[in-house]
Amino acid sequence: MKTNRGFTLIELMIVVAIIGILAAIAIPNFIKFQARSKQSEAKVNLKSMYTSEKSFYQEKDRYSSLVGEVGFAPERGNRYAYYMGTAGTNSNRTTAAGAVVSTDQGIQVDTFKYTTAAAAPAIDVFTVGGGAVTGVGVINTCPSCDWGGYAIGDIDTDGTLDEWSIATVSRATASPASSGEPYNELNDVNN
Repeated sequence: MKTNRGFTLIELMIVVAIIGILAAIAIPNFIKFQARSKQSEAKVNLKSMYTSEKSFYQEKDRYSSLVGEVGFAPERGNRYAYYMGTAGTNSNRTTAAGAVVSTDQGIQVDTFKYTTAAAAPAIDVFTVGGGAVTGVGVINTCPSCDWGGYAIGDIDTDGTLDEWSIATVSRATASPASSGEPYNELNDVNN
């Protein structure tokens, strides 16, 4: 006669405890890596914004703070708000249509997809040109002008905003930020 033997209660409790310990270690790291991957959206879109501005400058000998004029249009589903200037409106992404208006100087967070996200967070300013000028948008008078763009968003829904900048000149930052390279002004992931 053959007897089937199963696991004892103690053996099952040990397995459950091991799984709980592994989950307690893995889940916070997974959340951090997931938030870091979301930061790539800001990097890619800021580089696109910079390329649009540089192309516009080559054609017109000036920079512009207007999203429609430059041709910057990130895909829908953006977690970050993007700013090419500080004055003016931001494109509305609260509905499925989400049209860009000619005076728009920014793109709002897609609150149609991310219903709990803040629509248009406040813009901080960053230092441009070795500490001489601060701001977002066109700086100084063209053709000897510079430009700076900004991205800001709450990617892990903790209330702290993740902030990125890009500019046509190198910037004075904690670690030098080269022209055309996205710089993380405030890292929400490491908080």
